Amino acid sequence: MSKHLDVVTFGEPMAMLYANEEGPLDEVMSFSKALAGAESNVATGLARLEHTVGYVTKLGEDSFGSFIFKALNQEGIDTSSISFSSEFPTGMLIKSKVVTGDPKVEYYRKRSAASKLGLADFDASYFASAGHLHVTGISSAISPECHEFSVHAMEFMKQSGKTVSFDPNLRPALWPGAKTMADKINDLAVRCDWFVPGLGEGQILTGLKAPEEIASYYLNLGVSLVVIKLGPEGAYYKSSDSEGYVQGLKVDQVVDTVGAGDGFAVGVISALLEKLTLEEAVRRGNAIGALAVMSPGDRDGLPTREQLERFISQGTN
Repeated sequence: MSKHLDVVTFGEPMAMLYANEEGPLDEVMSFSKALAGAESNVATGLARLEHTVGYVTKLGEDSFGSFIFKALNQEGIDTSSISFSSEFPTGMLIKSKVVTGDPKVEYYRKRSAASKLGLADFDASYFASAGHLHVTGISSAISPECHEFSVHAMEFMKQSGKTVSFDPNLRPALWPGAKTMADKINDLAVRCDWFVPGLGEGQILTGLKAPEEIASYYLNLGVSLVVIKLGPEGAYYKSSDSEGYVQGLKVDQVVDTVGAGDGFAVGVISALLEKLTLEEAVRRGNAIGALAVMSPGDRDGLPTREQLERFISQGTN
C-alpha cells in the first residue's frame, strides 16, 4: 500500500528551453533548461507548502525524462508511479523572452510518452492513498487515452469520497475544434468539486459573460465551488452558501505570466485542504498568482510557506 498523500495529480511534465535573450526564437542562440507543465507546477507549489504530493505520468527513456524525474524528486514530490517508455520520447517546449506581454511558446509533444498514459496505467491503490485529486484540461487534450484516464480518475476519486479540483487550462491548439473542446472540458467539469477557470475560459465554455452567471451555471450542474480568476483584479468565488470578490495583490513588475493560474490553483487547493475559509483560500490563490507573475520561470515564484506568509503580510500592511 502506498504511503498517504494529501494530493495526487497526473499529466505531462515537459522539459522547457527558455530563451536567455529577447528576440524571435529562430534567432536566439542561448537557452536555459527548466521543468514545465501545469500539473507539475501545481505539484511543486503544493510540495513547497509542505503537502505530500504524488505525480503520475510517463516519461521517455531519454535525457529530458531523466532531468524531469530528478527535478520532481528534488521538490519532494512522490515519483513512485512514474514509468518510462523506450518507444516514445519526453515532451518539450521552447519559450521566448519578452519584456511585455506573453512569451511565444512552441511545443514538441506529439506522440510523447505522457500522451500514452491510459486506463491500463491506472493504479487504484495509489490514487486511493490520496485525499485529493487535481486535474487539468490539458491532460484530456493531449490524447484520447489521457482523456479516458482523466474521466476514470475523477470518477474513482469521487466514488471513493475524495475531493477533486479541476482547472480547464484551455489549449485550443490541442483540440480539433472549439465545440469539441467545450464539450469535453464541461463533461470533466461536472465531475469535480472545485472548478477554477479564468473568466475568459468560463465565457468560452458557457457563452455567459458575468462571473456570477458562469459560477451559477456550474453550481447548477453539481459543482460545489467555482472560483473564477480575474487577472490583476483578483477573483470571484461562489458556493451554495457563500460568494464574493477578493481583490488581487499589488504586483511591482510583471515578468512572465505563464504559471500564474497554476500558482492560483496551488493557493486555493492548499488553503481548502487546510480548512481555511473560502475567502482566505482565494486570497492565498491571488497571492501565489502574484508571486508567479513576478518571476521568470513557470515555477520560480512558487513560494515556501515562510515566503508566502511574508508576502501576504506585506500586501496587507
